Amino acid sequence: MSDNSDITYPTILPANDLSDEVGDNVVQTFQLESNALRGRAVRLGSALDDVLSAHDYPLPVAHMVAETMALTTLLASMLTYDGIFTLQAKGDGPISMLVADMKSNGDLRGCATFDAERVQIAREQLSALKTKESGENNLAQYLGKGYIAFTVDQEKGDRYQGIVALEGSSLIDCAQHYFNQSEQITTGIKMAVGKRDGKWRAGGVMLQEMPEEGGHDALQDEDSWRRAMAFMESCSDDELLDADLDTNALLYRLYNEEGVRVFEPLYLQQKCRCDEERVRNVLSGMPDEDVRDIVVNDTIEMRCEFCSHTYRFNPETLESID
Repeated sequence: MSDNSDITYPTILPANDLSDEVGDNVVQTFQLESNALRGRAVRLGSALDDVLSAHDYPLPVAHMVAETMALTTLLASMLTYDGIFTLQAKGDGPISMLVADMKSNGDLRGCATFDAERVQIAREQLSALKTKESGENNLAQYLGKGYIAFTVDQEKGDRYQGIVALEGSSLIDCAQHYFNQSEQITTGIKMAVGKRDGKWRAGGVMLQEMPEEGGHDALQDEDSWRRAMAFMESCSDDELLDADLDTNALLYRLYNEEGVRVFEPLYLQQKCRCDEERVRNVLSGMPDEDVRDIVVNDTIEMRCEFCSHTYRFNPETLESID
C-alpha cells in the first residue's frame, strides 16, 4: 500500500457516547485514552450472510470468504480518501483465490475460486487430524503457497499496492506481518467467523500503535501494548459473534479501564458493482471467435462471481434477454 501518511483517523467526536448503539454491519473506530493505541471493531451480519447465501460454498470456503471480507473491512476503513480497497489472496492450494473489496462508502463484496474435489480432500485430512474445519489456522492446507495483495485505487489519484507472502497459520497472521514489517506499524487482530441461528456473522477487533508524536516512554508503551492485547485476546468468539452484544458495549467491556472513546461509525452494506452495461462492454470487446465459443442454445450467459447474478444476451445483437 502507500506510506503511513495514508493511514489516518478522524477527529474524535466531542459528544461521542459508548451508550450509543451502532448495531451490525459497521466498522467502529476507537481510541484508548490512556496510551497511544487506536483501533477498529467490525461487526458483520446481513451484509456477510447476503454474500455467502448467494453461493453454495463448502463450509471451509465460506469461512475463508467471511474472514477475507471481515479483514477487508478493518483495513479498508483506515483510508480516508474516496476509492476502493481490495484484498486478494492467491495460492496453489484447493482454494486458488480469495478476493474482497470495499468502497469508501461501505459497499462490500467478496468471492472465492476453488477446486471442490481438492477442498473435500483437505477437509477429510484435517478431520482425521481433529483440526477445526474452517479457514482459521488452516491457511497452508487450503490456500497453499502464494501471496496476498492489498490494493488501494483512489477515485482521484494514484494506485497503491502492497504484497506479502502467504505465511503463518491464517490470513490474520499475513496481515499482521505486513503491517509490522512493511508499514512498521505494530498491529494486533482478533477475529471470529461463524453461523448463529443459521446466519453467517463475523466480528473482529484491530489494535495499532500510532506513529510517535513527541517522546513516549518505550517501556510504558510496551506495557500498554501488552495490556491492551491481553484485553483483546480475552474476547471470546461468542462475544464477537453475539448479535445482541452491541459493538460499543463490547468495546466498553474490553477497554473501559483504558478510557475508550469512539469515532463516527462507518456503516457497511453488501453491494456488487456488476451491471448489464459492463457485461455487454466486456462481450463487445471480445473476438468474435471467443464469443461464439460461449454461445449455448443461441444464448450467451455471463455469471457474476461476486453476487451470482446471471446476465443473458442475444449473441447476434448482444441485447439483453430477460
